[in-house]
Amino acid sequence: MDRAGLVCQEIAHPLTYLRVAVVTETYPPEINGVAMTTGRMVDGLVAAGHRVDLIRPRQAHEGGAIQLPDGAEGVEEMLSRGIPLPRYANLQLGLPARKVLLRRWSTQRPDVVQVVTEGPLGWSALTAARKLRLPVISEFHTNFHRYSGHYGVGWLKRPIAAYLRKFHNRADLTLVPTRALCGELAEQGIARVDVVSRGVDTTLFDPARRSASLRRSWGLAPDDLAVVYVGRIAPEKNLALLEKAFEAIRAHQPRARLILVGSGPAQQALQARQPAAVFCGSRTGAFLAEHYASGDLFLFPSLTETYGNVVAEALASGLPVVAYRDAAAQELIEHRVQGWLAEPGDEAAFIAGAVALADAPELRARQRLAARERVASLAWQAIVERLVTLQRQVILSSPVTARR
Repeated sequence: MDRAGLVCQEIAHPLTYLRVAVVTETYPPEINGVAMTTGRMVDGLVAAGHRVDLIRPRQAHEGGAIQLPDGAEGVEEMLSRGIPLPRYANLQLGLPARKVLLRRWSTQRPDVVQVVTEGPLGWSALTAARKLRLPVISEFHTNFHRYSGHYGVGWLKRPIAAYLRKFHNRADLTLVPTRALCGELAEQGIARVDVVSRGVDTTLFDPARRSASLRRSWGLAPDDLAVVYVGRIAPEKNLALLEKAFEAIRAHQPRARLILVGSGPAQQALQARQPAAVFCGSRTGAFLAEHYASGDLFLFPSLTETYGNVVAEALASGLPVVAYRDAAAQELIEHRVQGWLAEPGDEAAFIAGAVALADAPELRARQRLAARERVASLAWQAIVERLVTLQRQVILSSPVTARR
């Protein structure tokens, strides 16, 4: 084959099936929004015929050495070394693996490298990809600079923001889940940003999974109000406002019960303050879906989200949502239609919304239907197709030498 034929073959390859290197420091069965989203994206890429080179830290139950196991069909895994992430039980911070990645990608060259997380493993992947002139896409999932104030290291806010700006500006493109965050990162000096939203599994998260027996186990009669929170039980989730809102609800609805699904470093203190609340621990799959569907009202007071998958899951489960006009709630909820939106930081409006919906069963019934309808079109397949479109654009805008 002549040189022209070789070049044509190289250019045609990205337009059919891709080989995508995905680098992430969290992945299922770990329980968090980034892990869930990344798992869904990998599954979707493989289902569409693409191949995935998955690089992640060996999880806590898997030991500590680098290993290159046989992956599932369509996925090859490299498990790297990691160390426990402070305050995040069972999560690993991936250690740098630049030399290993240079060797791996020199012999198994991906079409594009997708860096999901910005830790040491992600940085080493970014530098290795740049060394090999590979196209790189980064993802922005976590507002670390917002988290810092909740853990007594607010003085790190500027250095963290500077690091994130440097990290993402080394990529060809940075992906975010909302239009608002796209504009926010642009204001922070991150140059090339685009939106890939999140999907929700409406087959799994379904009002039909409502369970009378589960509600009885929570100590509720059929007409009692179950106020649900799903997420990490941690300072950055603004759970003090959750408590205030629930206490205001209980002043009107004495038999209301607060149901918390999740775990985290603030759980022990919260249990001491809320002895009547039901702490369900972490739940996944059908068990998690049953907990959503068995509730009546979902409160989500966080202001540190880049998206907030739990908002979409609650809506799919037919739950009216009270939240701040931020992240997923801003994208998915119309005020008084699928729930109640308060302006960010307006605690009085948040509490007023929680009480208003708690006191209005007929309004909640209408909002349950509207909530389900709002997310019916958020299929993961469409989200993955959008991701692949952007991957191909990045590949085709890079030099031919950066492609296979």
